Amino acid sequence: MRKRDEHKISLVHQKALELIVHEGLNGFSMQKLAKAAGVSPATLYIYYKDKNDLILQLGIEEGRRMSVATLKDFDPDMSFEEGMRIQWRNRAEFWLSNPDSIQCFDHLRHSPFRDQIYNSVVSELSEPLGRFTKNAVKKGELKPMPLEVFWSIAYAPLINLIKFHQEGRSVGNRPFSISREIMDQTLELVLKALKP
Repeated sequence: MRKRDEHKISLVHQKALELIVHEGLNGFSMQKLAKAAGVSPATLYIYYKDKNDLILQLGIEEGRRMSVATLKDFDPDMSFEEGMRIQWRNRAEFWLSNPDSIQCFDHLRHSPFRDQIYNSVVSELSEPLGRFTKNAVKKGELKPMPLEVFWSIAYAPLINLIKFHQEGRSVGNRPFSISREIMDQTLELVLKALKP
């Protein structure tokens, strides 16, 4: 049996991300990936059963990377304000440092792979983040609300700022670049909306 070449796997992973971002899932093929990675198509089948297996593994690995980054320095028992600041910092850092990963995840979110990827990854985030919000409600630091409402208020503003930054433009086609001050100002408004 042939030994796993971690460098080659990493290269294939990176090229797969790039291809999915630039060509979408419909334009992605094992042949294109092999060419982009400079390997033979047969090499890909040493590591993956088929195209679907490769896409699924890629999505799960990227989801886990995002989960680990999101939970860095985070403790579900910390105060609501401190936990939100860490969450915003971690999420912004990951999104800004890994644009291909985020764009690939957007493609996968609207694909038949969505449920399998989310089921593999969500549990890693849902337990600590669920405990964090329950603790905040118990301590009187967070209004009780449905998860969808919380998520829309807590994280959507950050995601919009990051998207404006990545596009270099905001509303009205105004030039935009994210800054710590803008993030802090936005987070303060989010915290006001979420606190009792």
